[in-house]
Amino acid sequence: MADNKNIQDQALNFEKRAEKYNASQIQVLGGLEAVRKRPGMYIGNTSIQGLHHLVWEIIDNSIDEKLAGFATKIEITVNEDGSVTVEDDGRGIPVDIQKKTGRSALETVFTVLHAGGKFGGGGYKVSGGLHGVGASVVNALSTKLNVIVMRDGKKYCIDFNHGRVEQEVHEVGEVPLTQHGTIVRFYPDPDIFTETTVFDDRILKNRIRELAFLNKGLKLTFTDKRKNTAEKDIYHFEGGIKEYVSFLNQKEQVLFEPPVYVEGDYDGINVEASLQYITGYKSTLLTFANNIHTYEGGMHESGFKTALTRVVNDYARKAKILKDNDDNLSGEDIREGMTAVISIKHPNPQFEGQTKTKLGNSDARAAVDKAFSDTFSKFLLENPQVGRKIVEKGQLAARARIAAKRAREVTRKKSGLEIANLPGKLADNTSNDPKISELFIVEGDSAGGSAKQGRSRLTQAILPIRGKILNVEKASMDRILANQEIRTIFTALGTGFGADFDINKARYHKLIIMTDADVDGAHIRTLLLTLFYRYMKPMIKAGYVYIARPPLYQVRQGKVIKYLDTDEELHDYLGTLQPSPKPIVQRYKGLGEMDPEQLWETTMNPENRRLDRVDPEDAEDAEEAFEMLMGNEVGPRREFIEQNAKYVENLDA
Repeated sequence: MADNKNIQDQALNFEKRAEKYNASQIQVLGGLEAVRKRPGMYIGNTSIQGLHHLVWEIIDNSIDEKLAGFATKIEITVNEDGSVTVEDDGRGIPVDIQKKTGRSALETVFTVLHAGGKFGGGGYKVSGGLHGVGASVVNALSTKLNVIVMRDGKKYCIDFNHGRVEQEVHEVGEVPLTQHGTIVRFYPDPDIFTETTVFDDRILKNRIRELAFLNKGLKLTFTDKRKNTAEKDIYHFEGGIKEYVSFLNQKEQVLFEPPVYVEGDYDGINVEASLQYITGYKSTLLTFANNIHTYEGGMHESGFKTALTRVVNDYARKAKILKDNDDNLSGEDIREGMTAVISIKHPNPQFEGQTKTKLGNSDARAAVDKAFSDTFSKFLLENPQVGRKIVEKGQLAARARIAAKRAREVTRKKSGLEIANLPGKLADNTSNDPKISELFIVEGDSAGGSAKQGRSRLTQAILPIRGKILNVEKASMDRILANQEIRTIFTALGTGFGADFDINKARYHKLIIMTDADVDGAHIRTLLLTLFYRYMKPMIKAGYVYIARPPLYQVRQGKVIKYLDTDEELHDYLGTLQPSPKPIVQRYKGLGEMDPEQLWETTMNPENRRLDRVDPEDAEDAEEAFEMLMGNEVGPRREFIEQNAKYVENLDA
């Protein structure tokens, strides 16, 4: 009896808190006509990014129930047939009649654009998602969509076909009063997503884990039933973004533990901030607004940076680490070695910028400044040894910055690109149009010479580099800019670098790494990618960075020439040839062994060359890979080599 009474009390308490969530709170702002015609306007594109955006839209709706104080868990499942199911234990979408449409609120949410509890109807004070069009857009871009709602002791169902109602809302049974929530299952339309309708579990897991960090206490479960094991991946972080910072620094040496954590509400804005320093030079700052990753920053980021700079300098003065005649440390100095995550929940977020990922609300700046200043000032006063380490790290960065400033002047152009002064022997192309211009970064002077002779002078520029450039993952900025090859690359591209980077100044929209098909070539390629990823990341995000794929073999039989990439291809091809005349096989140990005509034909001719574009999608995986393979910590790198050495074939000694 006691158990039954407890269940009834829980149900009554939930019902009392949720009683005002009904059809009157579902506001309608427009129709759904244009979604299938112009899907890119609503989900960005119809490639793999747009496909996964469908999942984010439905999850965002479930997270809104968490933000409203109702949902505690969300389960995401990729089913055997390729569909996706998202289930939450929130209040359940209302099923009563919405006055403006004359249809059920559930049907309205999934068939009318801009219909939901996010537009002033009182359903949600704060909501995630970027556009608030999620449910209807997902429905419009799916062949089938099914929704099950559990609320008020009953279970309801509705079915859609290509965005249209196939079976209206109907009751399908009863459930305990304690059982409530929404289950959405959808099938992406292959006529819309022509590139692929196959979901990538890595992309799903990375975002789901991120959402778990950003919504502390929320339990997210991911299951991929396409795999035989169908194991559940559970993401649940009571520490929220504090655990996120620890996760980002798990392979680093840190100055202090645990990370500093701040949370507070200021004028209706919820602010969370967490910070920790590592011993290295890398700075990581991730900012979010209503669970959206604000790649372009915005007011909340500005408020954090201002507060951090002011608080550290004030502390340094009070602690007498900075003397009266010393200059203040710059924000850039103080942020060196910092890992920080800022997450705010705003009742009316305004997004700006080219990709709508820059927060424009000025009140967010004041809220973050106030929240972080108070807590971090107290932290430094209570932890003077840590405070001194942070200030001294900033002083060291300042000295390196001054040295880097002198070196930076070498990379700046007085009037255009001063090719004559470039030690890298840049052979520029004749076109001034960046859209058709390509820069080949070529390993070695010999290959560079062949590339210069074999290229198309109108569109292709050649920059030979000698040997292996500096590993920037382990170096400070003054050492980086002291490296001649790196300075040459910065100058040739014309974009600047790091905080001064401006992609609009890029002189080439294709940056092609062309190295030998051996271990040394792979190492040089990795060093270059590390440079671009750390100091010119917008080039990668814009899709401007490519890797050339030169062949490994040439087979000549009479006048017939064939180029091949692997030992297997060589073996299979030789098996198809007649015995006469005897084929001549040449293995290219390096690009320098090719004459200009061969290099053009195999690797540079746009009509038949093979280029791999460096994909910006897996940024978090890339972050981990660069830290492990190129960073200061030897242990994780050794472990990776030991685990993967067995997969290496044809290792060049």
